[in-house]
Amino acid sequence: MLQIALKLDKLCISVTYHISDYILQKTKKVSTSFIYPRLRLRKYRVFISAAELITNCQRLKISWKNKMTKESESSVSDNGVIERGVWSRKIEYLLSVLGYIVGLGNLWRFPYICLRNGGGAFLIPFFICLVFCGIPLFFLETAVGQFTGQGTLHVWEVCPIFKGVGVGMIISMTIFCIYYNVIMAWSLYYIASSFAVPLPWTTCTNEWNSQYCTDDRSTLNLTAHVSQGINSTVVLMNSTQNWITAQEEFWQESVLGMTSGIEEIGTINWKLMLCLLAAWVVVGLCIIKGVKSLGKVVYVTATIPYILLTVILIRGLTLDGSINGILVYLSPDFSKLLELQVWLEAAIQVFYSLGPGWGPLFTMASFNKFNNNCLRDSVLLSLAGEGTSLYSGFIIFTVLGFMSTSFSVPIDKLVKSGPGLGFIVYPEALAQLPGQNVWAFIFFVMLLTVGLDSQFAYCEAVIVACTDRFKKLRKRRILFVVAFCIANFLLGLIMVTQGGIFVFQLVDWYIAAFSPAVFGFIECIVFGWIYGFDRFSKDVHLMLGRGIPVFFRICICFITPTILLGLFVYSLTSYKPPTYGSYEYPNLAAGFGTFLSVLPLMPILICAFGVVLHAPGETLKDKFETALKPTPKWKPVSKELQDSYYDSDSESNRSLIEKIKLNVMGRT
Repeated sequence: MLQIALKLDKLCISVTYHISDYILQKTKKVSTSFIYPRLRLRKYRVFISAAELITNCQRLKISWKNKMTKESESSVSDNGVIERGVWSRKIEYLLSVLGYIVGLGNLWRFPYICLRNGGGAFLIPFFICLVFCGIPLFFLETAVGQFTGQGTLHVWEVCPIFKGVGVGMIISMTIFCIYYNVIMAWSLYYIASSFAVPLPWTTCTNEWNSQYCTDDRSTLNLTAHVSQGINSTVVLMNSTQNWITAQEEFWQESVLGMTSGIEEIGTINWKLMLCLLAAWVVVGLCIIKGVKSLGKVVYVTATIPYILLTVILIRGLTLDGSINGILVYLSPDFSKLLELQVWLEAAIQVFYSLGPGWGPLFTMASFNKFNNNCLRDSVLLSLAGEGTSLYSGFIIFTVLGFMSTSFSVPIDKLVKSGPGLGFIVYPEALAQLPGQNVWAFIFFVMLLTVGLDSQFAYCEAVIVACTDRFKKLRKRRILFVVAFCIANFLLGLIMVTQGGIFVFQLVDWYIAAFSPAVFGFIECIVFGWIYGFDRFSKDVHLMLGRGIPVFFRICICFITPTILLGLFVYSLTSYKPPTYGSYEYPNLAAGFGTFLSVLPLMPILICAFGVVLHAPGETLKDKFETALKPTPKWKPVSKELQDSYYDSDSESNRSLIEKIKLNVMGRT
């Protein structure tokens, strides 16, 4: 936008300059004592001094040159490399991060987890884990990104031996980008289907329907059997024959075209492929200019979900049985608080919904102004994101309460986790409302915008990491973004085949199994103990004018890493082989999934070995100690502070008691 404004300024100056020349030519024969020549210009009488006009023109020229020089200096470094951009306004950063936090998991996972773990009582461990684990780690990542002005890879200059963590984050985010956009493709498919009258998932007269399809479950004296899996399908069964709802059959046969398992991939669903292509086109266009374009897009994509969610909530409250749904949602079962698994699931929900340990928070904060109050932003954004989870629960349960009343089915048999709630159960409920097409369209547009914000953050984090590493790519960012989107589209084609849902489920099952918790734990150890949290507090003091509060010091050094270590152990001990409904994956597929789960962790050891090997020092001990120290690249992004910034404070020569005292209380 600034470049466009400068071009317009240049055009105006050129026009003004030619007008001044014209005036001078017309006033050559006029005495110099006659200061204000009278001219007629396009039906208007203009009284102006030729000398003043030339002077103003020259001033505009100088102003334009100064702007161009300033813009050039801010965007191009001394060696001719284009530098990173910054957020035009702070609201753009806030909306981008809020959009990243509020993902699809807030809509279709939190209500299910809340109901399963004690209803309203679950909010107690949820809030405690948010305060002691979620917010401190969220603040740590945003503060680090803002201080260094670097992305996921380069922030680990603080402790080079752990550079592999940044590489692992890039691997995780790239895989996430590939399969997460498939959900966007499903949403686009449903949005397009919402224009059909009647809605195609409300009838059993379509070409994909079987003889066992039913479009009115209330007329059947059947019991509900719920299969497990990411789609959380709802199949109705009686003693003699299996029945299937119209909504589930639309999902399985029309949208997915499911085969019997991952062994039978089948052919590409061309309709879903076009939706996937459209999803990548949307993502590419929105991030093609980096924060300059993304900052404008989030004004729409981050606010529309709240508007549409509120509209659906208001409509839901007018339905019969909606209050019963809310009561089920919030009714506390305090006996659940005595179960360890409830606390672990609360920690998991907080950790995965806020999004630390993945990498985008580093990237988005790196575009902030150096003195931005990242501490206040972290607290407010964390509360807003998890508040949205609670808010979405009201929206889900008002409609599910109506559905329970209409079909005489208990709510706990309807509410499920994952795409099954978004693409089977909820569309069935909306189909019972007057104006079903309108409500279906609103709901799936809301799903699309919620998912896109998260996708923007992950894609931008990967792209920025690459352009930070290979700075010449910044000059060709558009081509690089196009190539990135095309590559991810091609890699995602296997998930829009007839057996693609099984590939999707396998990737979703394993990609976040261990690595985010491990990355978060390493962050706490590096900044809390290796670099030293008191040293990092001094870095924060350069930005905020004050150090880090004692509460955050205690959390990062002790409480947060303990919780993350517990999550890692819990993930290992509670491991179950992947399933999809009643389908069990073969051993080969499960082995590939295990490889995916440890793939992001492999660079940690590989990079550590390489860093120690090439570190200066005569002995292995010297090399290892050097690899633990910050490199000269670890410095504030503010150029005014870079020359004077030199941290010679070392934690290695202090005793454990001294380190604990400094990390918790600071220098007294």
